[in-house]
Amino acid sequence: MSPRFPVEGSGLGLRRALLGPLQDLPAPPAVDFFEIAPENWIGVGGQPGRALRALTERHPFVCHGLSLSLGGPAPLDEALLHRVRDFLDAHRVRCYSEHLSYCADDAQLYDLMPIPFTEAAVQRVAARIRRAQDIVGRRIAVENVSYYAIPGADMSELEFVNAVLAEADCDLLLDVNNVYVNSINHGYDPDAYIAGLPLERVAYLHVAGHYVEAPDLIVDTHGAAVADPVWALLERTYRRLGPVPTLLERDFNFPPLAELLDEVARVRALQRAIAAEAPHAAVA
Repeated sequence: MSPRFPVEGSGLGLRRALLGPLQDLPAPPAVDFFEIAPENWIGVGGQPGRALRALTERHPFVCHGLSLSLGGPAPLDEALLHRVRDFLDAHRVRCYSEHLSYCADDAQLYDLMPIPFTEAAVQRVAARIRRAQDIVGRRIAVENVSYYAIPGADMSELEFVNAVLAEADCDLLLDVNNVYVNSINHGYDPDAYIAGLPLERVAYLHVAGHYVEAPDLIVDTHGAAVADPVWALLERTYRRLGPVPTLLERDFNFPPLAELLDEVARVRALQRAIAAEAPHAAVA
C-alpha cells in the first residue's frame, strides 16, 4: 500500500444485493478494495455479518458514512462516532469519510442537504469535523456533494470546500461525478474546480452514474452506469493527480455483477494508462 493513500487501485461500493453474487464468483473478484456505509453494518449479525467478515478479512475496506450530518443544526452524534470507531477497528478499515452536508435535525431527513457557503458555516462544520476526528481516533475525509439549491452564499462552492478542509485539517474524498453534476447544474468549469482543490489532501476518488433530467439539470442518482463525460473528467483528473485510488458507486438498478466489474476494470485500465505515460507522476 502506498503511504500516500489508504488503499490502491480500483474499488467497488459493497451493497447487500452484491453479497451473494460476490460470494458465488469462482475466483476473487477483480476489485482492489471495497467501501461500505458503517451505519448499514454496525451490529449486523447472522449470515450477512459473517459474509461481511469473510470479505473484510480478505480485502481492504474503506467506510463512507451516511448520517453524521456534519453541517446539521442538531448536536453531533458522538454515540454514533464511538460505535463507528469500534467498527473501523474491528474490521481494520483503512479510511473513514463522510459527506460535507447535513441530513438530520430532530430526525433523519434521508437526503443530503447543502450547507450554506458562509464563513460561519465553515467555522461550525470544521469544529465538528475536528471533534469527529478526535472521537474516531484518525483523520477523516469529507466528500464534495451534489446540490440543487444554494441556501446562502458568501463564497463559492470551491472556496467553501477549501476553507473547511484547511480549518478542519482533514482529507478530501473527491467525487468526480459530483463535480460534473454540479458543473452542469450551476454553470462552472469542472476542470478548473478540480485544479483549485488542495489535491494533496485527496484520499481517494468516487465515480458514479447520474440521470439527465434536462440539458441544464442532472440528478446524482448512483443508479446507472458512469456516463462518458464523467469518464473523460476522470481521465483528466488522473492526468493532474496521477492514478489515484478510485471507487465505483452503484446504489440501485443493479446490473449483473459482471457489468459492474467491467466498470471497475475500466477504472483500472485508465489508471494503468496514466501510470504508463508518467510513472513518476506526483500529486499536483
